[in-house]
Amino acid sequence: MTPPQVQDAESRPARERVYAHVREQILRGVYAGGSFVEEEAISSVMGVSRTPVREAFHRLEAERFIDLLPRRGALVRQVTAQELADLYETRRMIEGYAVARICRERIVLPETMEAILDRLDAIAGSDHFARVELNREFHFGMVQALGNEVLSELYQSLGARQQRVAMRALAVDPGRIERIRVEHREFIAALRAFDEGRARAVLDEHLRPVTGVVSRLPGYGPPGASDAGA
Repeated sequence: MTPPQVQDAESRPARERVYAHVREQILRGVYAGGSFVEEEAISSVMGVSRTPVREAFHRLEAERFIDLLPRRGALVRQVTAQELADLYETRRMIEGYAVARICRERIVLPETMEAILDRLDAIAGSDHFARVELNREFHFGMVQALGNEVLSELYQSLGARQQRVAMRALAVDPGRIERIRVEHREFIAALRAFDEGRARAVLDEHLRPVTGVVSRLPGYGPPGASDAGA
């Protein structure tokens, strides 16, 4: 009997299945930054026509996973050192604002945030893809708690960069997983206590650029890089 999750995947439209496949392969580093993903190859692997592949590629381009080049195909975007620094700065701005509002207005966090941390604890150590997916859900839950749809959409637009950076960080230093786990628990405890100072301190520590990741990206220059969370 086919497992339910496989049945669900198979029942999705072809473009959704192609999108999920290519996105996961990019995040896992199978399709590396700077490499081309061939439309014909994906069509063959997925057993679909080229139309859903093109539709999936356009979505991946909109989410900044790839660039579509005329007569050349889909180029997997490289994350540069400057882009990573800009990402962390933007996340600190958005998430820092969320911390301030939650603590000052005593906004109750969604229960799903705690549940996500429990699910993270249960993930096998080498399954970075699942961990990164849940990590983004955790941080988004805090932003979403504000009830500001425009801000939530803005934060979601960072997803491709955020996930690719997190995957790279965990691949470089898997030992960081335990530190990230502790920071997440400290962070949510501070938010539930509406302790803005403590929550900001944990967040600032959590969102510092990672030297081991930054140094391997195009455009890296040594000044100011240091270790960080996901």
